[in-house]
This record gives sequence, structure tokens and C-alpha cells, in this order.
Amino acid sequence: MDDAGGNILVSLGRLRIGDLAAVEGIASDSYKICVSTLMQSLAQYSAAIIQLPPADAALLRSGLDSARLFFHQRGYDSGEVVRSKDDSREWCKTSGYYADPQMWQEMYDYRPGIAVTVREHNGAMELPPSGLPDIFSVLGKVCRDILDAISFSLNLRTCVFTEILDNVPLRSQEVSSSVLSACCHSRPSFEGAQQHRVASPDNGRLLMFSEQEQQIDKSLLTLVKSDRSGLYIKDLHGRWILVDGDLGPHDIVVYPGLALYQETAGYVNPAVHKTEAGNLQGCRFGRCSLAFKLTPRSVARLSGSEMGAAGHGDETQFQVPIPVTDFMQTHHSTDQLFPKNDESSSQAEQDASSNSAMKKKKGSTRTKSLPPSKRLRLEAQRVLKEHVQDIADGRGIKLKFCNLKECESHIQSLHSPCEDIRTEIGWPRGVPFVHPHDLPNKGKLRFLEAYEPGWTASQQDELSFTEP
Repeated sequence: MDDAGGNILVSLGRLRIGDLAAVEGIASDSYKICVSTLMQSLAQYSAAIIQLPPADAALLRSGLDSARLFFHQRGYDSGEVVRSKDDSREWCKTSGYYADPQMWQEMYDYRPGIAVTVREHNGAMELPPSGLPDIFSVLGKVCRDILDAISFSLNLRTCVFTEILDNVPLRSQEVSSSVLSACCHSRPSFEGAQQHRVASPDNGRLLMFSEQEQQIDKSLLTLVKSDRSGLYIKDLHGRWILVDGDLGPHDIVVYPGLALYQETAGYVNPAVHKTEAGNLQGCRFGRCSLAFKLTPRSVARLSGSEMGAAGHGDETQFQVPIPVTDFMQTHHSTDQLFPKNDESSSQAEQDASSNSAMKKKKGSTRTKSLPPSKRLRLEAQRVLKEHVQDIADGRGIKLKFCNLKECESHIQSLHSPCEDIRTEIGWPRGVPFVHPHDLPNKGKLRFLEAYEPGWTASQQDELSFTEP
């Protein structure tokens, strides 16, 4: 959807970071609930709200105040540092002030390992926003706790992401891959900025967005704290959701990036987001925010091997390890990442056409009926879309089916990778957790019986066949 003017507000998962921090021993019920809340929110809305302790929240508010003053005091001219987001070669080297006129945005990047230099601007010494090193440390810890919770949910080893992250602390001569950015959108004194308008009236207002409307961060996780709302993220159904419209003083938004999507073999989708650049009439400072991006270290490789080891299905595109440097310099479009959207709608049309044709065939004795096995396959696909998918979506579960051979052993085990999902969605006992299309005919029948009680013994007789 391109219309963000609806200002859709939803109830994102909201959890305290203290409840999400892992401890030794058996996971408590409260920890499991927090992890479930986090994963459901990420699955449905590609974002969640994290509540920080009072001291950390006060540190962020102080940092925002300092950033607001930093940008307000400085001017802008076309001779200053201008960097485009498309300059992927510099992804791990950015530091200090730069501007992006196309995005109507200014930024100050703090990256540990690169010395902060005090520069002269318009005849005066320019000091960076204060508190950035302490904020970097706090938000880095928050992100690592969230990653541990995600690994717990996916049944991965503890600290499985540690191998692709920077050392803590950094070693001598190392430069951080992660970055903390103080950002300012739509500052009135930011001359020469280019913008365009999106015709989406909202109570007499006109929303304006930057030139590059849809963005996907290449980080593992991004944390954002702003002084004004305006961050939109696409939800599971393609709607633009205003995710920071009701944040409290201790709240911060987290959303996943493309690196996490790659490392989890597609199980955690990246957030597609955009920032509102307008509706700041009368605001002297624009919209200021602090954004922390936890990014894999440049010498690491992204691979879905850990997902395969945990028993998850692993698609071909995730099986080949990708050097992080190559990954960060490769352009990724939403069409390439989510081809399923068009395919699913096309498949839905085909299914609807098939169902309509089947109804006509039932009412006509002259029409030749479908072969039993093909009809069974079409019915299983229909029930998957109409019933099972709705159950999974309602519980924030992303269906990723197992390999048939592997899952035959899973269903015999007391603790298997797919046991929780099978229990949550009511998958029939003894039937492998694979796409219904891949089930043997008897498995398809048990699947249909479980999710559509209308499948009676007489219908099974009508579809009589021998197993291949």
C-alpha cells in the first residue's frame, strides 16, 4: 500500500528489557511470555516497543536534547559533506556530520574506533552531541538481549549471533561496524533540501515523505527514539503503520533489518519503513531522533547454517554463506526479497478459479471430474490458505515447513524443532510438518480432516486411490 495517510495505530508488542534479559537455568514463564510477545509483534508488524529502565531512558532524552541543539546551531551550505544512502562502499566508515538533501535529512554518526574530531564551523568550534558513547553502550546491550531472545524462540544455541558481531569491548585498532546516528529531518533552516509530496490528506493536513520512500536497513536490528512521531513500517498485510505514535518516555522502537533476515534464513522479515518529513509547521528544530544500528562485523559471513542445524527448513538462497562486505554493498529491492507477495496473489486467483471450476463440475454430469489426487492436492492448498494460515497469522507464527524426511523423525521425538508450531496451530498428530502439497495422499486426508471437519468418510471414498 502506498497510502500512509490513514495514520493506522496498532497495539505493538510492548515489553520491558529487564524481563527480556536471559538468566542462567530454566527459562521462566515470564521470559517465555516476553519472547512470545516480541516474536508475534515482529511477525505481524515488523516492530516492537522496548521499555528501558528510567536511568537509560533519561540518558536518551538528554541525548535527543543535545542533538536538537547541535543541528539547530549549525547552518548548512552546499559545500559541506553530502553523502547518499546509496554509497554502500562507505558503510563501515561513516563518522561525524553529513547531509542528504534528497532525504531532507542531516545526520551525525558516532562510530567507536574512529576518533571524534572537534571541527571549526563558521568560525566557532563545533562540539558533537553529548552522551553518544554512553548511549551507544546502552543500546548495544539492549540489541544483544533482543537477539538472544530471538535465538531462544528459534531454538538456536545461546549467543549464536555473537560470532558475527563486534568484539565487546573492541580490540586495539578495531572499528565498530555498528553505528549510533543522531538524525534531524525537515529542519526549517536546512536550505536546498528536496522533497516531494504524497497526496494523502489527513484531517486537512498533507503528509510529506522523503524521495526514497521505502527503505530497508541492512543491519541486524535498529533501535529508534524520536522526539516526534513519524516512523511508518509496513505490517504483514502491506499496510503502513505509524509505530511511534504512542510512545512513552521510557519507550524505544526496535525493528529487524536485512542481515537478520539473511542470518535466520528468512524466518525474521526485515522492516520496510519510511519517515514522514512534513507536518512540522511551526517547529524550529525539525524531527530529531537517535538511531542505533547493530550491524555484523565486516569480516564475518552471513549464513543460515545454524537454522538448518536447529531443524528449520533452509531455502536454497540462504545456504551459500555471504561475506558481510559483499552483502552490504549489494542492492536489495523489496521485489527481490518478497517475490511471494505477487506469487501468492497470483496463486490465490488460480485457486479461486480452480474452486469455481470444481463447483461447476459438481453441478454438471457432462463435465469430466478432476483426477482424485489432483483434486485432493487443490483442496489441501485451499484449506491451507483459508484456515491454517489464518490461525498462524492470528498467533504471529510464520509458517516455515520442514523437510519431509527430516520431519518423519521429528514427529517421533518428544522435543523436536517444529513441536511448538505444530501444537500452536493444531497440526494433526503423526503427520509430518511439511507443506500439504508434499504430503502423501493419506497425510493430505488427515490434514483435511483436522482443519475442515466436513471431510467425511464418503468424500474419502469418492477420492479413493492407492498410495504411490
